[in-house]
Amino acid sequence: MTVNKHIVSEEQHQSRIDKLLADLNKEASRSKVQAWIADKLVTVNDDLVKANYKCQQGDVIQWKIPKIEPLELIPQAIDLDIVYEDNDILVVNKPKGMVVHPSVGHQQGTLVNALLFHCQKLSQINGKERPGIVHRIDKDTSGLLVVAKHDEAHIHLADQLSNKTMKRTYQAVVHGQIPHENGIIDAPIGRDPKERQKMAVVQNGKRAVTHFRVIESYPDFTHIECQLETGRTHQIRVHMKYIGYPIVGDPKYGPRKTLNANGQVLHAKELSFYHPTTEEKLHFVVDLPKYFQEIIAYIRKMY
Repeated sequence: MTVNKHIVSEEQHQSRIDKLLADLNKEASRSKVQAWIADKLVTVNDDLVKANYKCQQGDVIQWKIPKIEPLELIPQAIDLDIVYEDNDILVVNKPKGMVVHPSVGHQQGTLVNALLFHCQKLSQINGKERPGIVHRIDKDTSGLLVVAKHDEAHIHLADQLSNKTMKRTYQAVVHGQIPHENGIIDAPIGRDPKERQKMAVVQNGKRAVTHFRVIESYPDFTHIECQLETGRTHQIRVHMKYIGYPIVGDPKYGPRKTLNANGQVLHAKELSFYHPTTEEKLHFVVDLPKYFQEIIAYIRKMY
């Protein structure tokens, strides 16, 4: 457990301590800092404080960061919807609600746990905690992703992501009726300066480009297709919110009043890339999952 110390500056006077510590610890979210405070790991002038304490210039803040225990990767017999598999790669249709790789709070039941049970060999490019994972999709986003069985395949696929020859097409249902048939959103994405667990369109963010077209339009909703030109964290979710059409069910970027979808209605429907060994172009398409079809049916009945 490491001990850290900070003296509050004039510019930081009257800052909430949970926000200040989250800003000082770039890898820690505000909620994680609040947990440190609740666990009595934070003091100001040697006194315990609450998360809403307003810092005073000259305050001496000390905080202890608990040592993070390494994750134990456990193979688990979890059913996988494998669309394609050979000696180099797998293409998996991930269900809604499944986390891609283990992390603190999600050490079991992930796609990686299932992959480790299914096959003995996975690439290690992204470290021991993310074996085989070339790209990821959010827990409540369903659909296609490719997994590398060895490092050479991983490097080849990662290069395709970088040079934009891997194509990923999603479908989503958004709030609002989009008045045009298609569009391009070119807006940089970075960490939200106000809420560090969120992403946002920010001036100093990384370039992010999303192409979209309308599939079906309703008075208060639109069924769209999106194609990623870049692959930023939460890109489609952030971009659709940015232009005023947040994804239905999105708990992080959508409105509070939304349809009950247990998470964003977003599905990675198509994936194409060049095989890392044969160089053959592969193209995969999966059906819209049941939850997505039910949302569409419900909306149609509304009108």
